[in-house]
Parts: sequence; structure tokens; C-alpha cells
Amino acid sequence: MDKLGTTFMRTTLQRTFLLLLIACGLHTAVWAGEATPAADNPVLEARMLAIATELRCLVCQNQTIADSHSGLAVDLRKEIRSLLDKGQSDQQVRDYMTARYGDFILYRPPVNNSTALLWFGPGVLALIGLVTLWLILRRRARMSADAFDPDLPDGSDQV
Repeated sequence: MDKLGTTFMRTTLQRTFLLLLIACGLHTAVWAGEATPAADNPVLEARMLAIATELRCLVCQNQTIADSHSGLAVDLRKEIRSLLDKGQSDQQVRDYMTARYGDFILYRPPVNNSTALLWFGPGVLALIGLVTLWLILRRRARMSADAFDPDLPDGSDQV
């Protein structure tokens, strides 16, 4: 084949390949649909997200229901939407979820007997640590200077 035939064949192959790519892209675009909104009412969706950000995912435990992609979190978001659709207030939805799953589902659980350690435990531990440090430093301040002999250098004999 001469140079002209090879060039013609190459450009024909390139054009065919390009047309195939365009056809595949158009085929995909034809079947692509518009994303359906999670809720028909954007105000309802905003309320649902506000509630979902205050509730802990029971599967992940370190994410909110709004952030989690677990099946339970998806179901709980649907449940919140349905409760809001029925006309319940945000507090009623939180109360329903707390009654069903306990205080653990709340990121900010109420202060009561069962959560007192959660709320006051870190402060009590810090206070105990500070009191212990103060007692140790006070006791060391009363010790004589002889009690603080430096360590003997390496290689020396201890008596």
C-alpha cells in the first residue's frame, strides 16, 4: 500500500472510532434521567436533615444518621420523613426515636441518673488528677534536699 492509502485508512479508522464514542455517549445520555429529590417538600427535607444530624447511627456509632450510608440509617431517615409527613413536631420525632432506641441514639443525651457519669465523669477525673498532683508537689516541697540526691554516674560503685 502506498502512503496515501495508509493515511486514508488511518483517518477512516479514527473517524469510525470517534463516531462510536459519540454514539455511546449519546446512548448513555438518552437513558440518563433527572435525579429525583429525596422529598417533594424541601422544607420537610431540611427538617428531616436537622433531626438526623442530632441522632447517632446505631450501626456506625461515630456518625450521624444524616452522614451514614448504612441500611439502618436510610430506614431511619425514611421513618423521620414519614413522621414529619404525618404532622409530628421535631421534638415528637426525637421523643419517638428515644423511646424506641434509648438515650444512646442522641448525640446530646439528657442529664439524668443513667447519664450522670457521661456528663460529669471527665470533670471529676480531671479534678482527682489535679488534687493528686497538688498533694504530690506539696509533699515533695516538704522533703529535705538530701532526699533528692542525683543518680550516681554510670560505672561508679554504689555503696
